[in-house]
Amino acid sequence: MRKLLIGSSILACLVVLGGWLNRPQPLPVRLLDVERGPVETLVANTRAGTLKSCRRSHLSFNVGGQVAELLIGEGQRVQQGQVLMRLRQDEQQARLQEAEARLEAQRNAREQRCQQAHLDQRDLNRLRHLADRKLVAADRLDQAETKANLAKLMCSASAVLIREADASLQLQRSLLDQATLRAPFAGIVAEINGELGEFVTPSPPGIPTPPAVDLIDDSCLYVEAPIDEVDAARVRPGTAVRISLDAFRGQHFAGRVSRIAPYVRDLEKQARTVDVEVRFDQPPADLALLTGYSADVEILLEQRANALRIPTETLLEGQHVLRYDPSARVLREVTVKTGLSNWRWTEVLGGLDEGTRIVASLDQEGLKDTVAVIPEDAAEPEQ
Repeated sequence: MRKLLIGSSILACLVVLGGWLNRPQPLPVRLLDVERGPVETLVANTRAGTLKSCRRSHLSFNVGGQVAELLIGEGQRVQQGQVLMRLRQDEQQARLQEAEARLEAQRNAREQRCQQAHLDQRDLNRLRHLADRKLVAADRLDQAETKANLAKLMCSASAVLIREADASLQLQRSLLDQATLRAPFAGIVAEINGELGEFVTPSPPGIPTPPAVDLIDDSCLYVEAPIDEVDAARVRPGTAVRISLDAFRGQHFAGRVSRIAPYVRDLEKQARTVDVEVRFDQPPADLALLTGYSADVEILLEQRANALRIPTETLLEGQHVLRYDPSARVLREVTVKTGLSNWRWTEVLGGLDEGTRIVASLDQEGLKDTVAVIPEDAAEPEQ
């Protein structure tokens, strides 16, 4: 009997020792503290936006001709009204001189006719004095009146001919000016399509052709970006925006919504979007911003400067988080009340206190309520 009791005791000890050796080991987990910081509700673009210029003109001639003068180069800065390119103008210059000579001839002819009308009127006045004294025949007086009236009409008609000649001169000047391409605003020359001596033709109606000069006003830039149609109703002109450019990663620029498109864009195989335009509050003076840069915008709908927050990725479905219980060294699933939220941070309105430690990542398998864990910063290093 004594041997039996000793054997049973040994067996029980072995069972207990085996259970202890085979117990589940605590999972090492990475924890973080619930802290305070800024939280924002954002609306972001659904596709990459584009940096654009407020003014960009594709300049072309509306008459055909041979390029006689090319006065600029690509990348050159020009001033408003500066001549960029001229077509051959010798024929048009001759037409202009012809119109100027015709106008001068009409002015001289008018002067002659009006002087003649003045002379005929003076002769008529003298004959009328003589007719009052019965010294001139009536038919002669009638002839003088008719001649004076005709001269007066010819003088008046000369003014009409002068206006006609002047209009013809203005037309020739306009045609000559159309052979000269000027900058409508100050900017930088982006592209030139045409070389000295080449023949250029105007674009036929409805058929786009490359412009003679592509001029960009880079002093005023904005970002055009699409947002989802469901977010458009929450965005207003003047709303603060954070702008980021792929060319300058890690940098953000402040801006504001300047325009919201009055219609929804419906593109095939893409979600319906609304285009918004965003202006820089202060364009960066130390960076060369090029039109066409891809850009992203974050429209700031609401902000909290010092909110209790947790990373959004730590939230389980149903607004739950896994809180670390240091007394039992296990995880506790707790429900939290949330406020503002974005893809990175979520505001906590209740359920957690500042400094409480929660699981930092939910990617690890086996994490659930009451599971035993050990914080990674407390785990013993491997031997």
